Amino acid sequence: MSNVQKKHVVTVIPGDGIGPECIASAQRIIEAAGAPIEWDEQHAGERVFKRGIASGVPQETMDSISKNRVVLKGPLGTPVGYGEKSANVTLRKLFETYANIRPVRELPGVKTRYSGENIDLVVVRENVEDLYAGIEHMQTPGVAQCLKLISRKGCEKIVRLAFEFARSEGRRKLTCATKANIMKMTEGLLKRTFEEIAPEYPDIEPGHIIIDNCAHQLVRNPAQFDVIVTTNMNGDIISDLTSGLIGGLGFAGSANIGSQVAIFEAVHGSAPKYAGTNTINPTAVILSGVMMLRHLKLFAEADAIEHAVLVTLEQGKLTGDVVGYGKGVKTTEFTDAIIANLGQKSATWKVRTHRPLRLPEISAAPDFVRPHSERTVGVDIFAQSALSSEELGHSLEALAEASPLRLKMISNRGTKVYPAVGAITDCVDHWRCRFVLRNPDADLSDAHLFNLLAKLASEHKWMHVEKLKKINGADAYTKAQGED
Repeated sequence: MSNVQKKHVVTVIPGDGIGPECIASAQRIIEAAGAPIEWDEQHAGERVFKRGIASGVPQETMDSISKNRVVLKGPLGTPVGYGEKSANVTLRKLFETYANIRPVRELPGVKTRYSGENIDLVVVRENVEDLYAGIEHMQTPGVAQCLKLISRKGCEKIVRLAFEFARSEGRRKLTCATKANIMKMTEGLLKRTFEEIAPEYPDIEPGHIIIDNCAHQLVRNPAQFDVIVTTNMNGDIISDLTSGLIGGLGFAGSANIGSQVAIFEAVHGSAPKYAGTNTINPTAVILSGVMMLRHLKLFAEADAIEHAVLVTLEQGKLTGDVVGYGKGVKTTEFTDAIIANLGQKSATWKVRTHRPLRLPEISAAPDFVRPHSERTVGVDIFAQSALSSEELGHSLEALAEASPLRLKMISNRGTKVYPAVGAITDCVDHWRCRFVLRNPDADLSDAHLFNLLAKLASEHKWMHVEKLKKINGADAYTKAQGED
C-alpha cells in the first residue's frame, strides 16, 4: 500500500502472559497490510527478572532499542519478591519517552453505558517526572516522604507536544488538567507553562480544569473533551478512567513518545490466567501498532488497519472480555477477520486524517530556566522529635539566639503549630522548622546555615533541609496552613 520501499526495523518485545499472543496478532495484521516492517525480537520483564537481571531489561534489548528507536511491546509482568522497579517504567525513563498518548474512542459493536455519545478524546500525560520519579524516604520511623518533581523543561515538552498532537489529528481543543489550586508550585508550573505557550497555537482552543473536576466531567459528559494534557500521576489515573468509558483496557492503545525513541504498547496487564487460551482481546496492541505506523509515516497502512478493526467490530466479532469468555471469538479468529477486512471501510465510523507529528525542539541544557535574580532568605529544617510543638519551639529559639536566622514557625504535616494559632492538630514526630533571616534584605550564606544545623544537631535529630529562596524577587516557597 505504501510507496515507501525502505524497511523500518522495529524492536518487538512479546512480553509476558498474554503478551506474545497479542503481539503475534498485531504482527500478522501489520504484515498483511503490506507495511514495510522488519522485526527485531528482544525480551524484557518477568522472564528477564528470573535471569537475575534486577532491572528486567537486558543489555541486548537496550542496544536494540538504541539502534532501532521504535518499539512495539506487549505487557510485562513485574514479579513480587524479586526484581526491582517495573520494567515498563524502566524502559520509559531510560529512553526519556516523556509523553504518554492514550486515545479513547467509542467503538462500534462495543456496548457501554456511554454508547451513542461519540466519545473521541486523547489524554496526553507527562511520563517521566512528578511523583513517579520514585524518590522516596522514610524520614522518621512513622513518616514517609515522596518528592514531587515538576520541571519547567518537562512542562514545556509535554505542553508543546500536546498542542502539536492536536494539530496532527485536526483537533481543535486542548484542556490542561492540574491540581494547581492546592499545589501551586508544582502543578501550578504546568498551568503557567500551558498558559504561556497557548497563544502560539491560535488554531487550538485552550482551557484549564482542576483535575478532580476533570474526572467528574469525564463521567458526566466525556464527549465535551478533545485532548487533555496533565501531569504524570493525574494522567495515569484519568487515562484508565477514560478507557473504562469505551469498553476497557482491551481497547486502549498507547504511545510513549520521546525525542529519540518511541515505545508503543497496550496498557493492560499480562493476565497470566488467560495466557495460551486463545481467548484474549488483542485490539489494544493492534491499535498501538496503528499508532506506531503513523509515527513511521506509514499512514495508508495505518488507516487500512484501523478501518479493518472498525469493520470487524461492526460485524459483531467480539472477544470474551466483551461478551463473556466462552462466548466470544478466538484471538486467532478475530485476527483473521481483521486481515480479511483489510481494504474495506467502515460505513459509519470515520478514521481521522493524520499529519506527521512535529516533535518539539527543546534545549537540552540542564539550566533550562535562568533567573534574573536568586537569593536565599531562610531555611526549612525538618526535624524528628517527640517533644511538643511548644517545647520544640522554645528550644529552637534558644539555639538560634546568636544566629542571623530566627525561628519563624513550626508546622506539622503542613499546618502551623508554633506559635500556636488555636488549631487542633494531631501531630507526628516530623516537624518543619522554618528559619528566616533577621535582615530580610540579606542573602543566607552556607556558613551561617551550617552553624545553625550544628547547634540544632546538638540537641535534636534533623533529616532534611530546604533552602527558602526568592527568585526574580518572588517567594519561591509556599506557606504552611495558618502561616502569616
